[in-house]
Amino acid sequence: MIVVRDLAQLEPAKRAVAIGVFDGVHRGHHAVIGAAVASERRSTVLTFEPHPRIVLGYGVQLLAPVERRIELIAACGVDEVLVVEFTSSLSRLTPAEFAQAVLEPVGAETIHVGADFRFGHGRGGDVGVLRSLGYPVSAVPVVPGVSSSEIRASISEGDVGRAAAMLGRPFEVAGEVVVGDRRGGTLGFPTANLAVDPTLLVPSYGIYAGSALGTRVAMSVGINPHYGGTERRIEAHLIDFDQDIYGEHLRIDVWQRLRGERAFESERALIEQIERDVSDARAAVRPA
Repeated sequence: MIVVRDLAQLEPAKRAVAIGVFDGVHRGHHAVIGAAVASERRSTVLTFEPHPRIVLGYGVQLLAPVERRIELIAACGVDEVLVVEFTSSLSRLTPAEFAQAVLEPVGAETIHVGADFRFGHGRGGDVGVLRSLGYPVSAVPVVPGVSSSEIRASISEGDVGRAAAMLGRPFEVAGEVVVGDRRGGTLGFPTANLAVDPTLLVPSYGIYAGSALGTRVAMSVGINPHYGGTERRIEAHLIDFDQDIYGEHLRIDVWQRLRGERAFESERALIEQIERDVSDARAAVRPA
C-alpha cells in the first residue's frame, strides 16, 4: 500500500475514492472503505489530518493517532492512502471548490462515502451535491448505532465492551513506556507506565483487563487514590512478563473493565485486591 501526503505524489489513475476522517476505523468505516476496495478501479482512501473538528476549534479526543489509523486502513486492503492536511483555508472552500482542488486532481471516478457524509464550508456539501458535480457516488448505509461519537461516549463511561462491538476489535491504549513511581514493583506487581498523547482518548478511571505483547494485562487508569495521587496515571501490569521495555511504544488491547479505582484501608488490602485483579485479567475474554 502507498501512503502519500501530497496530491502531486499520486500517479495518474482511475480511482475509486473513499472519503472520510475515519477516526478509529470502525465497522461503519470498514463498509465505506470496503466499497472502494470492491471497485475495479484503484482503491484510494482520502483522509484528513489533523481532525477537522480540532482545526475548527471544537474539542475532540481521538480514537487513534494518524499513524495507527493508516495501519488499520491498510488492513482493509486498499491500494493507496492520501492524507490531506486539513487547514482553516481548506475548511472555507465551498463544496464545488473542494471538488476542484482535491477530487479532480486525485482522479476520482467513483466516490464512496457514508450516507451521512458532509463536506465543504459549513458542511454544505452532501451526497446530492457530489452527484450534482458529476461524480458517481456510492452512499454506503450507516451501520445502525455505530459512530465515532458513540464509541467515544462508551469509552468515556468505561464500557469498552460496547466500544469493541462498534469498532470490530478491542479499543487500544498506546504510548511510550516511561519511568513512574516504581511502586508496583515493591508491591510485587511491576507496571509499565504509559505516557499517552493528550489528544488521544483514554477510558474512564478504573481497572481494566486486556492484552499486550502476547500476554494478559491488568491496567489501572486513574490518580492512584490509595497513595493520595492527583495526576492521572496509566499503569499496566503485564502478567508473566519480565522484559525491559522502558522507552518503547506499547499498545494495549483493552478487553474489559474490572472495577472502579479506590483507596484501601491498608497496603495488605491493596495487594490482595491487585491479586484478584490479576486473576480476573487472566480469566478475561477478548471481545468478539
